[in-house]
Amino acid sequence: MPSSASEPVSVPELPSGVDPAWLPPEAFRHLGSRRTLISGTGPLVDTVRGEVAYACALFGGQVVGDARTRGEPYDVVLEAGEGDDRDALGNEGFALERAGGVTRVRAAGQAGLLYGLFHLVRLGEAVFRGERPREVHRPALALRMLDHWDNVAVHPVMGQVERGYAGGSLFWRDGLARGARDELARVRWYGRLLAACGINAVAVNNVNVHEAEAHLLTDRVGEVATIADALRPYGIRTHLSVSFAAPVQLGGLPTADPSHEAVADWWAETTGRVYAAIPDFGGYVVKADSEGQPGPFAYDRSHADGANLLAGALAPYGGTVHWRAFVYNHRQDWRDRSTDRARAACDHFAPLDGEFARNAVLQVKHGPLDFQVREPVSPVIGAMPDTRLAVEIQATQEYTGQQRHVCWLGPMWSEVLRFRPEGEERPSVGELVRGGGLVAVSNAGDDPFWTGHPLAQANLYAAGRLAWRPDADPRAVLDEWIELSFLPEETAGPERLRGGLRAVLDGSWRTYEKYTAPLGVGFMVQPGHHYGPGVDGYEYSPWGTYHFADRDGVGVNRSRTTGTGFAGQYAKPWAEVYESPGTCPDELLLFFHHVPYGHVLHSGDTVIQHIYDTHFDGVTEVEEARRVWAGLADLVDPARHARAAERYEEQLRGAREWCDQINTYFFRKSGVPDARGRRIH
Repeated sequence: MPSSASEPVSVPELPSGVDPAWLPPEAFRHLGSRRTLISGTGPLVDTVRGEVAYACALFGGQVVGDARTRGEPYDVVLEAGEGDDRDALGNEGFALERAGGVTRVRAAGQAGLLYGLFHLVRLGEAVFRGERPREVHRPALALRMLDHWDNVAVHPVMGQVERGYAGGSLFWRDGLARGARDELARVRWYGRLLAACGINAVAVNNVNVHEAEAHLLTDRVGEVATIADALRPYGIRTHLSVSFAAPVQLGGLPTADPSHEAVADWWAETTGRVYAAIPDFGGYVVKADSEGQPGPFAYDRSHADGANLLAGALAPYGGTVHWRAFVYNHRQDWRDRSTDRARAACDHFAPLDGEFARNAVLQVKHGPLDFQVREPVSPVIGAMPDTRLAVEIQATQEYTGQQRHVCWLGPMWSEVLRFRPEGEERPSVGELVRGGGLVAVSNAGDDPFWTGHPLAQANLYAAGRLAWRPDADPRAVLDEWIELSFLPEETAGPERLRGGLRAVLDGSWRTYEKYTAPLGVGFMVQPGHHYGPGVDGYEYSPWGTYHFADRDGVGVNRSRTTGTGFAGQYAKPWAEVYESPGTCPDELLLFFHHVPYGHVLHSGDTVIQHIYDTHFDGVTEVEEARRVWAGLADLVDPARHARAAERYEEQLRGAREWCDQINTYFFRKSGVPDARGRRIH
């Protein structure tokens, strides 16, 4: 294989004061202290060459890039190019083995070599010891994407980043792309972080497309191109959220009706100009007929009609339209118990199965409501076998602590991806979305720690790694992140550090669940900003987010026989499991059923006692996590430790507030005292 004569791509300089996250320089010590042969051509191979050169400059190794030196001894071989294993590896896969004292990564495509390089970094010294049989690594999902809900112009209510808890946008500042201000080094570093965990696509603006953001499609597409240029060296394709009404808003047409030839022509011409500016552009993300965003319903057309219009414009260039399934009536009458927001996505989209173009992906939230701390898996994912589906998760912690509380979501996402909608012998969610991929709403911003809370970086890392391999053990993913981010072996107490980090993170999702909304009921949050307890905050609103607590009981009756019928949207056996309070899992009981406070759970506790116990237990667990974190001060970077310690104080305050308000509310509703006699403030 000929070697590349091109120059390596320099590793971007991390701005002063910014946390390196899971790519600290020391993580490259094992690779950078060795002699590495790199073979192959192309821009991503040049990125690999730059990464290895960076590591060798730090730790004294050497990059060998000339075929004439092949006879000299080397420790590592990184090679990309056509070969017999193209079918086995694809463009993004790689093979790893160690034999005869040489560790070898072989990739058929450039992207595979980049991912193979970062895999070596993850493995550390272990990959250079002894022999290692050939192993093949290939992503299970072809598209592993982040949606940034970033606004170009700061929104008067939602701010710079809608549902963002880590400062301003990485891409936009003061109404312009950061590229216009020569601030792209951090964007490039972000691309580097994403490639290191397996992400390969980013949508750079909010799905709620406002006036300024709409123009990114046309007269401001050059700004998007500057961002794409910064991300491209790390294999990240750029996508854009667009408004369905763009032909009217931007093109001056009288209609956006997908059946009109002039509308199709406008999209085709506009899309051609986008690809002229960004040749590897990924495609569009669309939120339509949802929460006030325009869509095909205005023209009596279906969502398939709308999606296929944009898919047709993108098809000549290999682009994809991601059409979000988050469509529901947000002007409901709270007194009407027959209308059920949870039903909406399946009611709208399941009848359209098989009608979407092949380059249209239906992007489905993992649960039927809205990223609550506990929901069942959306029935849409099992109801549309002839449609490309992507599962959407939320790394930004809108309803799970807003990156002020530690809530590691890897276990939640793993449960979703392993769920089998049609029973144990049928495909899992992770298998059903192979054609469309996994999309995570990003939790990153321009905060020095990227995610506001340093420990929230674990969610961003896990989103990428579970997208690469949906059946991965989430605890193994957590351990990877710990080893890379905190380098335990570089400290005086590696096992104490590992044990402490596992202790504060591994059970944190369930801890958060304990002191917030019980048994799957959801949405007991303050309206608008969604932070902190507001038990009746949405109870009498038009948003369809009700718990129906009264003096007799609590929960939403979604059974087929006497309720909204939502349980019947599932295939067997889940429709039968969810139908009855006697068979429904405890953690989802109040999502599916309205039951008396004295209803006995499978655990043996009554509903009301479970509420009391879990809320008190959640506070105790946060107190313990705060104590454990404080005890790691001598092993953790001082700035990281101080930020997380500050956030733990807020988490404990918030947990106590949740406990007091929830327990007080349900004591007043039920009239049943806590059997353990604890004080409810």
